[in-house]
Amino acid sequence: MTIQEVAIIKELLNTPKKIVIIPHKNPDGDALGSTLALNLLLKSKGHDSCVISPNEFPDFLKWIPGANDIIKYDYQENIARVKITEADIIFTLDFNNLDRVDNMKPLLQKVTAPFVMIDHHELPDNYAVVTFSDTSMSSTCEMVYRFIDYLEETESLTAEIATCLYTGIMTDTGSFRYPSTTAQTHEVVSKLIEKGANNAQIHNNIYDTSSETRLHLLGKALENLRILPEYNTAYITLSRQELEQHDFKKGDTEGFVNYGLSVSGIKFALIFIENTGDDGNYVKISLRSKGDFDVNVFSRNHFNGGGHKNAAGGRSNLSLPETVTYLENILADYKTQLEK
Repeated sequence: MTIQEVAIIKELLNTPKKIVIIPHKNPDGDALGSTLALNLLLKSKGHDSCVISPNEFPDFLKWIPGANDIIKYDYQENIARVKITEADIIFTLDFNNLDRVDNMKPLLQKVTAPFVMIDHHELPDNYAVVTFSDTSMSSTCEMVYRFIDYLEETESLTAEIATCLYTGIMTDTGSFRYPSTTAQTHEVVSKLIEKGANNAQIHNNIYDTSSETRLHLLGKALENLRILPEYNTAYITLSRQELEQHDFKKGDTEGFVNYGLSVSGIKFALIFIENTGDDGNYVKISLRSKGDFDVNVFSRNHFNGGGHKNAAGGRSNLSLPETVTYLENILADYKTQLEK
């Protein structure tokens, strides 16, 4: 952030304000960790602050400090609309395009409150008065720590705030194994542990609380794993019927795509998950890669999505079999990149 941007933020926050903090639809650990951490900090400074999520989030994230107080727009629209309409400031975290908040977008486009964006994805929109955007950061939670540091408020970090931030950094870096993890990331994590984040307990809460049905669903996903050795690519499919047979709940497939990437020699992995819910029929896609293969560009070009160089999301309006066929047909165009 520039000196001028920090000055704008300090001016916006110099007296108690009504503040709304928004993550993207289907919020993950980084989106929830960053919004909840910022919310706790702002409340401690006397602001009337709240987090409004576009929709529900997975059960395995509901232990994060402050999660019980999140307003869900799709369940509590009347309350959410009042909060957004009356807000003096709106923070948007872990996304940079209002399309990512789904049904909340029309309302956000009408409000007069200034927006502040904190995000680490590429190609940010220009709707905010302050845009803190840095694609080199490991996570939005690392950016929120930097944001707090810019405001000279690191002494205000509590164990609860540190826990929120550690959770987001850990999940968005794949437990610190992705290339986005830097020496600076580890420095931040060290300070969060000093502030009271219990790293072992956080890891247990995220990764060691699977239900029996989720593990059986993982077994089905691995059974469906297909390897395309000529393209150093692996993909997994899960149909709606298979999800229903295993009592699927939101968040159950989190991390499944990484199993394809764990196969020796694989540089590109995808998971295709059939969706036939209230928001339409489509195939949800997660993409991961190693090295220089850019799944952000790949997803933008072919699957109406985007994200980061080595981790992205997307969707297809084709059927599940048609989507898989489409992938296999276009991989030949990337054979040289995937052989490197």
